[in-house]
Amino acid sequence: MKRSQGFTLIEVLVTITILAVVAGMAWRGLDGIMRSKNISEARLDTVLRLNTVLAQWEADLASLHDTEQVPALTYDGAALRLTRRTENGVQMVVWTLRDGQWDRWASQPVLRNGELQDLWMRSQQLLGDEAGTVHALPGLSQWQVYFWRDNAWTNPQSTGDLDPGEPPPAGNPGGPPPSEGGAPAPKDKGGSQRMALPQGVRVVLAPAPGSGLNGTYTRDIVLRTGTE
Repeated sequence: MKRSQGFTLIEVLVTITILAVVAGMAWRGLDGIMRSKNISEARLDTVLRLNTVLAQWEADLASLHDTEQVPALTYDGAALRLTRRTENGVQMVVWTLRDGQWDRWASQPVLRNGELQDLWMRSQQLLGDEAGTVHALPGLSQWQVYFWRDNAWTNPQSTGDLDPGEPPPAGNPGGPPPSEGGAPAPKDKGGSQRMALPQGVRVVLAPAPGSGLNGTYTRDIVLRTGTE
């Protein structure tokens, strides 16, 4: 009788060991692929969010509207405030950096000058939890804004950018003291001196470590303003 043939115990153990090593290597490779995929998707989502937020930033500036009741565009080093035209009236918008997040607050549109002036005062006392606040972009360490004036990017807080206004009458009889250019510096309806609107706005964003973004991001906008 012929003796039945098969695998010895040693052969089976060697085979199982080889299969375990191959399976472990395959799993590590698959795990690496999945990690890379997740990282790529997270970075893509972050970049898409950044582009969406910057698109809203551009839309706000593109709709800039000077009512001559309150300053149309100001930046005090912490918050940028602007008035913009909407289908239902004039809206107050504030962009600010708070707790590592770039926040956008937008008011309800108003039609009356008094309501707009009240919104302007309210916009200087925001806490970050008001209705209309959107935490637009997290993971931001700092931001800076520049205004394009006189063929150069300048500090928005410069005190030398008063609106020159209309030329004064001859001899400036009975009028306010002229500005450096010879014309009286106009004031808004609130009584404060009006700043000349820039021809462009630049924003520079610096992401925080671990945000998924590297370097700095700069966006330049050409302003086309409207007035009542």
